[in-house]
Amino acid sequence: MQAVEVKRLLEEKMANTQVEIEGEGCNFQLNLISDELAALSPVKRQQQVYAHLNHWIADGSIHAVNMKFFSRADWAQRT
Repeated sequence: MQAVEVKRLLEEKMANTQVEIEGEGCNFQLNLISDELAALSPVKRQQQVYAHLNHWIADGSIHAVNMKFFSRADWAQRT
């Protein structure tokens, strides 16, 4: 699975979430920018994302995913 496919999938499934992604092949670093996600507990955030990726993880298309979560304000201060 390509990074652009993961980005498109998550942005389609997760309203009001911007996804910045690095990686290739089956290993990805996800930066998820969303006020809604940032307000959740760390476990709940990851559950939200994995719910959309589990199929590809199970079939081996995605092997490793690292996630960082940012509110929109926090992301704007980073860049």
